[in-house]
Amino acid sequence: MHAKVAGYLKRINVDVGDRVQAGQILATLEVPEMKDDLAHAAATIKRGASDVLFAQRELQNAQTNASLADLSYNRLANVNKNDPGLIAQQELDEALARKQSTEQKVAAARAALASAEQQVEISKTTEQHARTMSDYTQITAPFSGVITKRFADTGAMIQAGTASQSQAMPLVRLAQIDRLRLIIPVPESVVPNIRLGAAVMVRVASLGKAFPGTVARYSKDVLLSTKTMETEIDVPNPGWALTPGMNADVVLTLEKHANALTVPVQSLTLRDGARFVMVVNPQGAIEERPIKVGIETPAQVEVLSGVARDELVIVGNRSQLRAGQKVEPKLGGIG
Repeated sequence: MHAKVAGYLKRINVDVGDRVQAGQILATLEVPEMKDDLAHAAATIKRGASDVLFAQRELQNAQTNASLADLSYNRLANVNKNDPGLIAQQELDEALARKQSTEQKVAAARAALASAEQQVEISKTTEQHARTMSDYTQITAPFSGVITKRFADTGAMIQAGTASQSQAMPLVRLAQIDRLRLIIPVPESVVPNIRLGAAVMVRVASLGKAFPGTVARYSKDVLLSTKTMETEIDVPNPGWALTPGMNADVVLTLEKHANALTVPVQSLTLRDGARFVMVVNPQGAIEERPIKVGIETPAQVEVLSGVARDELVIVGNRSQLRAGQKVEPKLGGIG
């Protein structure tokens, strides 16, 4: 958290480990010159208001004089119309000139009033700017979180951190931990199976708990050095049980098949690139069957063909067993 304005740290209300809410005041700066700016802006507005009142009175006087000049000219013009020659032409010309002069004074008074009113608006904008900058002397939390580091103490001179090139000292570091981000390297072989929004399980050994997460984003770029793609997992942490920096294991579901037939990994034999299992037929004899497999987990393998659901598969040490040998099975079940 940086300050937008420069000033002395008058008060800091938080320390490392404090939980804060959005909008809470974290620190207050002392900037004496801002009080002068506000006082100057208020005085300018007051003076501007006086100028507006003066301009309004001047406009009223000009309008009154214009009405009198117009009335006088109209009377003389009407007399001259009814009794030509009774009014000297010079008198008519002078009355017309007075009428036009007062109309120009009305226009000038209107312009002066508009200028005074505009100046008041400018002064109000200046005052609002000063108030806005004054509000920046209070540093508030933009979101709820926890203070993870404190950089300044009361009395420290804080520079405005308004430019990316600035070396201004921050006040505190605020971490938002109600949702954490976990970055995992996904091997190249499973990159095509990564999907946004996929559910994952995050296991934290230090807490002895597992937390649900979601694939939020990934780089779409496999690193040449590691042949992995960085994938980001969003983990909700409403109770703040998780602490940033903890180690975690991620169980990522890459593919899901419903009602799949599976056998334990210990039942498989790999030979010449093919996979075999030993099955006990209804006569109690051992048969070795080649099977076609689907998706795998560390413990189970999906069987696509080669074994039926109700058949018995031998699990464990099969080194002493041979095809055709009679056995008495001990049921353990096939997935």
